[in-house]
Amino acid sequence: MATAEGHRSSVGKYVIVYVILLVIAALQFVIAYSNISGGQMFTRMLCLAIVEGVLALLFFMHLADNRGLLWFFAIFTVFVLLTLQYGWTDSFRLLDGVQWAK
Repeated sequence: MATAEGHRSSVGKYVIVYVILLVIAALQFVIAYSNISGGQMFTRMLCLAIVEGVLALLFFMHLADNRGLLWFFAIFTVFVLLTLQYGWTDSFRLLDGVQWAK
């Protein structure tokens, strides 16, 4: 009996998260068709996308239940973002050319 009640409450939690994600998607639709500047639209859409992504990661990938996996995911994401930034300096070489080759 205890597992059936636990299963119902977890299903209810996922349904609530799914409804919240649908509301966020509806807000994105409203923002997309509102008459605002591009910078404001970008900021609002980015904030909603971050909230939507965090909710999806926490509940549908079960990161809210497993702290070790959450820390791994956070550290790995920061590592990937930092290593992506390392390559940006080489992109200027493609624009300006190699200094010693002139």
